[in-house]
Amino acid sequence: MMSDPRNLSATNKALLLRSLNAHSINTLPELRRIERIFAALNAPDTKQPMKAAWVYYVNYHSLLNELRGMTRQYPFSSECLDDAKRRVAGGAATSQGNLCWQVLMKVKGANLIPHYARLLAAKPAMWGGRAPSSTEIEKLAAACTTEWTRALGTLLRHWDANGQ
Repeated sequence: MMSDPRNLSATNKALLLRSLNAHSINTLPELRRIERIFAALNAPDTKQPMKAAWVYYVNYHSLLNELRGMTRQYPFSSECLDDAKRRVAGGAATSQGNLCWQVLMKVKGANLIPHYARLLAAKPAMWGGRAPSSTEIEKLAAACTTEWTRALGTLLRHWDANGQ
């Protein structure tokens, strides 16, 4: 990252905006890097493209893919993420702040991970079609919860407690 984002040339700013609009930036660290640059610029013409880039990232599986890339042993639950997205969309704060941060905080704050880990662990499909014992469910749910919580924490480290 450049030493002072306020020195960003008009050409480089246009390239970043074009990249956002083309959805060619699809990782959370890169989106956060650009968001920080644009925040330092405080230019009104960057706000809508940045917001649209976050919406695209969250809604078109980039967030899920990033979470699943960190949870290879027990892939992150799409149902968990979809539940968090529905809850955020139904809330009053959706127009404020970063959609990705809001969704990740909803997963954390609503304690969705243990719930969806247990649902997954209880599915007979996870056990070759047979009904698992309660001990097996608890062990698998605990393993999923640990891995998913670690991945969630890794992504949330890109923001401070206030989503900045």
